[in-house]
Amino acid sequence: MTNPSRGPDREARFTALYHAAYADLIRFARRRAHPTHADDIVAEAFLVAWRRLDDVPDGTLDARAWLFGIVRHTMLNARRGAERQQALAVRLAETTVAPPGGDADLVAAQLDLKTAWNQLSAVHQEALALSVLEDLAAPQAAVVLGISPVAFRLRLSRARRALRLQLGHLPRTAPAAAGIPEGQTS
Repeated sequence: MTNPSRGPDREARFTALYHAAYADLIRFARRRAHPTHADDIVAEAFLVAWRRLDDVPDGTLDARAWLFGIVRHTMLNARRGAERQQALAVRLAETTVAPPGGDADLVAAQLDLKTAWNQLSAVHQEALALSVLEDLAAPQAAVVLGISPVAFRLRLSRARRALRLQLGHLPRTAPAAAGIPEGQTS
């Protein structure tokens, strides 16, 4: 008798998971790690997925979010000794030359955004990146971070507010953020 955990259904499920998520995971890893390491990171994540295929959630969106979490944990494990900022920072494209047509305002806005981004905490950067760059809804982003969807929405709200503040779109004397660090409620 054959082992059902090693049969063609398992291989078909894994193959479908691979095709549904591979490209997104590579982009995710390239934004957070050196581009030459992205393939290895994603390969390791899929090795974990193969070993734990019975733990992969049903449904493409939930399985995709689970894999983002695996990739994230793989990267964090590889960088355990590095600073938290380096382990979680999202690499923004360098803009050093004016685009064709000489739109100096666009270049200035991109540089302002990069400067503001670098002033954000790693927690805020990660919340914004999962929402905007990875296009994950709150429930899926929460799975990646291992927190509740409500906690993610709160974190994302704080991150958006911090970015607006860094960009000068909010007054610096905002009462809501008066010296209370992320994750502390009183």
